[in-house]
Amino acid sequence: MALPFAKGHGLGNDYIVIRRRELPAPSAQQIRALCDRHTGIGSDGVLLLDDESTPFTLRIFNPDGTEAEKSGNGLRIAGAFLHLHGRVRTGETFPVALSRDTVTMTVERELEDGALLIRVEMGRATFRGSDVGFVHDEGGVVNRDLELPDGTIASINTVSLGNPHCVVFVDRLDREDFLRRAPQLCTHEAFAHGTNVQFARVIDDRNIEAWIWERGAGETRASGSSASAVAAAGVHNRLISPGSIAIHMQGGDAHIDVSPDYDVVLTAPAVIVFQGELLHSIAAG
Repeated sequence: MALPFAKGHGLGNDYIVIRRRELPAPSAQQIRALCDRHTGIGSDGVLLLDDESTPFTLRIFNPDGTEAEKSGNGLRIAGAFLHLHGRVRTGETFPVALSRDTVTMTVERELEDGALLIRVEMGRATFRGSDVGFVHDEGGVVNRDLELPDGTIASINTVSLGNPHCVVFVDRLDREDFLRRAPQLCTHEAFAHGTNVQFARVIDDRNIEAWIWERGAGETRASGSSASAVAAAGVHNRLISPGSIAIHMQGGDAHIDVSPDYDVVLTAPAVIVFQGELLHSIAAG
């Protein structure tokens, strides 16, 4: 049973793209099999795209089989796929419907390496605990100390962009510290549905460095929604000013525009790297 697919990445965060008509209702087992880097195609997630609907619709799956509400990298990869297949043109603004909201996107231009620079209007960031399923506090969560299962403490900031984020600002990014505390935050009982985690260091008023631990995926080289959350939290905490902010991740840089009212726009590259067919029974489930 052949399953047509494409593979793309945004700053090293890679996704499989499958048209919805090819796999209308994937099971968690199928998603896990597709994402397996040894026996499947291998990726940080699966994008199920309906490019025949108006607007285009997109479902996003994590490699553990769970479904995500939003992904800035996934959206841009879907945009690159739509552009590759002539469904959108450079400079054209188009909507994409997600499970909880609809975003507006634009393919800005082609870059020298063949990637596309894509702009995504991510929506308005909010900082209420209730918006991310934080069970200890429904109001604004700003630098709130949270005890972790191993007894350490994290000073957290909750951010929602239609999906949950937990931003921890640090003076210095340390690998041992990140690998110890970030996974505990991701699955902490205080978050009813889990959360994406970002450890961030403010470099100056226009630049922040961030490491990312994604819900359902683990550490990733980049994340568009995480970069957006970090920038919004930085403005909300008055660590940086509203405007254009560069978020430096392990996979590369994303540029985030944050308005004084916390409307967030993400601009970063994405590219489709290959297309093919899966030739064995993963497609059948």
